[in-house]
Amino acid sequence: MAGGRVFSLLPIALLISVLAVQTSVHGIGVNYGLVADNLPQPSAVVDLYKSNNIGSMRIFNPNHDVLEALRGSNIPLIVGVEHKDLQSLASDISAATNWVQTNIAAYSPGVSFSHIAVGNEIIPGELAQFVLPAIQNIQTALASAGLTIHVSTSIALSVLGSSYPPSAGAFTPEAQTYMEPILSFLATSGSPLLVNVYPYFSYKDNPDQIALSYALFTSQDVVVVDGPYGYKNLFDAMLDATYAAMEKVGGAGVAVVVSESGWPSDGGYAANISNAQTYNQNLINHVGEGTPRRPTPIEAYIFAIFNENQKEEGTERNFGLFYPDKNPVYPISFSPSQLPLDPISSNGFDFRRMETIKFIAYLLFPFLVCFPLL
Repeated sequence: MAGGRVFSLLPIALLISVLAVQTSVHGIGVNYGLVADNLPQPSAVVDLYKSNNIGSMRIFNPNHDVLEALRGSNIPLIVGVEHKDLQSLASDISAATNWVQTNIAAYSPGVSFSHIAVGNEIIPGELAQFVLPAIQNIQTALASAGLTIHVSTSIALSVLGSSYPPSAGAFTPEAQTYMEPILSFLATSGSPLLVNVYPYFSYKDNPDQIALSYALFTSQDVVVVDGPYGYKNLFDAMLDATYAAMEKVGGAGVAVVVSESGWPSDGGYAANISNAQTYNQNLINHVGEGTPRRPTPIEAYIFAIFNENQKEEGTERNFGLFYPDKNPVYPISFSPSQLPLDPISSNGFDFRRMETIKFIAYLLFPFLVCFPLL
């Protein structure tokens, strides 16, 4: 009888494991911005992440209301350091110790901190000189507090002086001054580089040279051939150009987290709901594959959870997946399909998932008949 019970559980275990594969997401999170005066309470936002199976969150500063709402949620979090704090954190270890105690240690272990982003898109620039020493001081303060959290910085792809073909990716001389020592530190510490990747802006600025299908992950054919690598989408090409630039300055062993990527649903050229849904859904579907240069799963964060009404007018206000009332701007699933979403033909229904369920049922039927639960 015990053996019968064991065998009868096998199909159930198989069902659970297959469904788990179908519903897993390779490190997809969403940025949570607060540049608005009409957003729901942080506790409601945490519930929104959970109810939509959003795997992780990024915030741009250590907002204590948000951190309090995240206690016990088990949602991995990237937390940013505000630019106004960079100089003091870089020059004074006691300032870094106080920052860590106030914003990290006070919420640990209740909040699942995954990364600390020291600055966002400030390399190159006048604040760039403070990034590495601030990273080092925060890392030291974390170690003194007995905390192990990745510390890095988030860059825009304006750091690249060349990016086509992807293997020619290289930092500008000004950016390289900062990127080379930062990458050396990250290689030693084991932290990833955070990179913001926006095919939308490349397409918007070059619509005569870049096909919309290449920007939206819907091209069926290789568009760019670069040595042994073939590219069907612009996201991969942009990310591989970054990898190539990193390799040229000794950063081949440093991982990358895509800290921002998205497509606006209004406010500018090619900014509409159809394109935004297509891009973001296909990004979710795609990240598990990696890129031609690094074919391993990518941790990525969509920008952003809400439309933010106090941002600059235009596309900046319209990157949200949800309106402030928590209604979706368009349907999106954080359970990836391997089929690209086409902006013309898709109606949002996941036929692949239905076929998978039918296939599982077909496989399990004889097991359930032969080994009924006892």
